[in-house]
Amino acid sequence: MELRARMLVVEDEPDIRRFVRMTLESQGHEVFEAATLERGLIEAGSRRPDLAIFDLGLPDGDGIDLIRNLRTWSSAAVIVLSARSGEADKIDALDAGADDYLVKPFGAGELLARVRAQLRRQSLTSSSADTVLRFGTVTVDLVRRVVERNGAPLRLTPIEYRLLTHLASQPDRVIVHRQLLKAVWGPGHAEDTHYVRVHMANLRKKVEDDPARPRHLLTEAGIGYRFRL
Repeated sequence: MELRARMLVVEDEPDIRRFVRMTLESQGHEVFEAATLERGLIEAGSRRPDLAIFDLGLPDGDGIDLIRNLRTWSSAAVIVLSARSGEADKIDALDAGADDYLVKPFGAGELLARVRAQLRRQSLTSSSADTVLRFGTVTVDLVRRVVERNGAPLRLTPIEYRLLTHLASQPDRVIVHRQLLKAVWGPGHAEDTHYVRVHMANLRKKVEDDPARPRHLLTEAGIGYRFRL
């Protein structure tokens, strides 16, 4: 069954805003609009959306500031739509608190897939009194700190375990290298991206059926990683 949600679209280009609104409404979502950063803040505060879709290049400010403001009081999922395709722009948006980043031009199918992924993540997070994570043939018991594959114990190093559980706790969210390093290794390692690559390669060998073509631990080139159930 599809998840229905309240959504806010902040985009200054009327044609794109209309396209996004119609695409979302076709799936039964309730959609509100804004064309400026100031109006976006007002709508976000009054509508309390489950998911927000923000452009970065707004006429009265940068969408990054809108994301940062939202993150001070809301856990709503945030998807960025932007013509800015550079890695630095994506990292800045994700570091500010965005959950995903979609580069213009984009199609309705891709937009809806990203929206569904974020709504699933929210649903899993909100209902997650569950202390057991399951994906593929792997089971992670968070209370006992036991990992199994096909019912047999799987030996992970402490770093591999923290890396897996941090990613798996936020499915379908892009986690940038700096965020992973701080969460798993500590703030003193924020620039040591080679740590992540080495341990991710070892972790994939243990939990993926085909480590060369991973289904669950996905790379976002130059940015970070995404966990997919």
